[in-house]
Amino acid sequence: MRLNKVNFIMHLLIFLYLSIPFYSFAVEPAPRISDREIIEKLAKLEAGQEALSMRLSDLRAEMKSDQEALRSEMKAGQEALSMRLSDLRAEMKADQEALRGEMKAGQEALGKRMDDANSTMLVFFSSLVTLIVALFGYIAWDRRTMVKPVIDKVDRLEREILNDLDFHNNDGSLLRRQLRVLREYSRKNSEFAEIMRGAELI
Repeated sequence: MRLNKVNFIMHLLIFLYLSIPFYSFAVEPAPRISDREIIEKLAKLEAGQEALSMRLSDLRAEMKSDQEALRSEMKAGQEALSMRLSDLRAEMKADQEALRGEMKAGQEALGKRMDDANSTMLVFFSSLVTLIVALFGYIAWDRRTMVKPVIDKVDRLEREILNDLDFHNNDGSLLRRQLRVLREYSRKNSEFAEIMRGAELI
């Protein structure tokens, strides 16, 4: 589009350059121009046009080289950006993998701590149950050892009382027999009978 504008301006200048003598001729009479002068001017004009065409060609080539350089720079920039994005993606992936590894290691450590805590609680609970059972066993054993002498003593006292009171006698126990004798004696002794009545034994 820029080349079209340049061509348009160039043709406009040529047209104005060629038409100026006609306007000046219309205003005032111009001197007669010889064919040689016309040929020289046309040669100059052709040389100028060729120079302008060469300049335009150079400008076109320069613009093309600039475009190629710009394309190469853009391509290089895109490739660098793509490489940077790839590196960034790889770095993010590595960070994510490292974070996953740390989280997994933390979970494993937490699980191990929980297992250790459970094992410790189980050992503590087992020890506590063992101590309670041992305590109950000791209490039962101690009570048995403490009660056994008492039981033996009660049995001995029972045997002694049975022997002393003579419960196995056919005439009754020793107390009954003694009471019977005292009652018979109170029948013979009135004073003793009063004593027996006072004790409510008659």
